[in-house]
Amino acid sequence: MPEQTNIPDCIPPDRHPRKPNTTLPAGSIDTHVHVFDSRYPLSPARGYNPPDSTLDDLTHLHSTLGIDRVVFTQPSVYGTDNRAIEDGVASLNADKPDRARMVVSAGKDVSEAEIAGWDARGGRGIRLNLDNKGGMPLKLNEIVDLVAKLKPFGWHLEWLFPGCQIVELMPILSSTGIRQSIGHFAYQPASAGIGSRGFQALLELVREGRTWVKISGANRVSATDLPPYDDVEPMVHALIEVAADRIMWGTDWPHPNKFEVNPNDGDLVDAFGEWVRDDELRAKIMVGNPEAFYRF
Repeated sequence: MPEQTNIPDCIPPDRHPRKPNTTLPAGSIDTHVHVFDSRYPLSPARGYNPPDSTLDDLTHLHSTLGIDRVVFTQPSVYGTDNRAIEDGVASLNADKPDRARMVVSAGKDVSEAEIAGWDARGGRGIRLNLDNKGGMPLKLNEIVDLVAKLKPFGWHLEWLFPGCQIVELMPILSSTGIRQSIGHFAYQPASAGIGSRGFQALLELVREGRTWVKISGANRVSATDLPPYDDVEPMVHALIEVAADRIMWGTDWPHPNKFEVNPNDGDLVDAFGEWVRDDELRAKIMVGNPEAFYRF
């Protein structure tokens, strides 16, 4: 495949994460991170050029934030070449068992043997990125066959799609028959309010019982790129009210596909601290829910 021209360079994360004022519970899990390392080739179909954001950078970030465990999510710029996150998981788990998990990308021809191999190494699901497909090849009409392969392993589908598509995707999202997660508030704009058609569709999915939502990427759905993200808080409370057992949190580090400004990740932890003030509920979202979902 020939490489596209004029691929934009996204900005790096804040290289100086600050220690947050919010103390996270022991065993906290960041459920949505990527790593970008120049040792791994990028897909020629990618939609952006990421800045190097390595495993060393990530471990420094988590040490600063007070996060103990992590879930790597395959970024679209690597397509179905999962080596960057596979190596990240292997390295962290060699250092401390059960420290890391991953959600990979695969094509329609993925075999059950490949899934079994990933599962043994910490794989727990397959990502479907409809927002910035990059080198990710799966099409919606191929999901049924994929689900049949995932079911024996208890794997899930992880969705990312433009927020405006949630209503038209509802028939598919409601009928997969397996667990699924949706990142970044399903890209529902906070300015639309919790009564909007899109956000109400998200709540309906959560009520159905097979959908987990990551309250990650506040800077992607808020009216402002930087804190305090007050307009996101009503969405958090509405999701918790519907299904507190199926809400998870993530930094979305290093915030790829952003081109103007990125938040300091310490501010994102403090935003979570403002949204969720109850210690028991914090532990559920940061520890218990992702621990069960990703089988730590």
